[in-house]
Amino acid sequence: MEARSAEDPAGSEEVTDLFRAIGRMIKSARERAGLNQRQLGQRVGYGEEQISSIERGRRTPQPEFLVTVDEVLKCGGLVAVLADDVALAKARRRVRHPEWFRDYAALEAQAVELHDYSTLIIPGLFQTERYARTVLTARRPILDEDTIEHRVAARLARQQILTRWPPPTVTAVIEESVLRRGIGGRQIQHEQLEHLLELSHLRNVEIQVLPLDCESHAGMDGPFILLTPNGKAQVGYSEVQGFNRLVTDPEEVRMLAARYGSIRGQALSPSGSRALVENLLGES
Repeated sequence: MEARSAEDPAGSEEVTDLFRAIGRMIKSARERAGLNQRQLGQRVGYGEEQISSIERGRRTPQPEFLVTVDEVLKCGGLVAVLADDVALAKARRRVRHPEWFRDYAALEAQAVELHDYSTLIIPGLFQTERYARTVLTARRPILDEDTIEHRVAARLARQQILTRWPPPTVTAVIEESVLRRGIGGRQIQHEQLEHLLELSHLRNVEIQVLPLDCESHAGMDGPFILLTPNGKAQVGYSEVQGFNRLVTDPEEVRMLAARYGSIRGQALSPSGSRALVENLLGES
């Protein structure tokens, strides 16, 4: 979960130049094949805007995308061979969080327990790439394209915590209204709900939904996170309208923990929550 910031965690100019060169190569091959951006997007499973961003070097081309494009445009391996270079460039480009978020991110990376109460959007650790990009694109004041791409990459990189070994214990209570809100449109919502179902089957992850018919609950003050770093005391974290706060006072943390326990008690069970998500998938 990240709030807005004007900081642009840009990567090296060398990597940026590589992506621009690849974009020009794809554009040239596409035009030679007589396809417009929409037609190419349809053949490779991308949107027209995504193809445009890649061709302008404003979006990082995924290695698997390059392989598919090579086949579709009959490039004879000239584009596919760049997949390894892109993977290396992405590894070299440092994923940087805004300065105000780094203390929390460092603690999160050490977490043995993490509990998230979410009232507005899907928790960052559970977001799909397209959902995360939609959320970041909606920020006001607006973020430039490079910053959005870096923020998306940083958010997805954080998600590795869910499947590392040993894994942390992760629970989340998500308001039902969050699941019903079609952020990004029906296709992105459907993809996000499917991803939640997949995550709910991880042994270390429990996802619960706080139903709309819950008349009163302890989470009226808004979303928050409880985090226990390895070998350290539990802390709390919250973000509201671009203001973030790391809570370390033991008494305040205790109250947040009590509040979270109460919210979990009023939420649907993990199995009941999974059934609700499945029903929403059927409607979307």
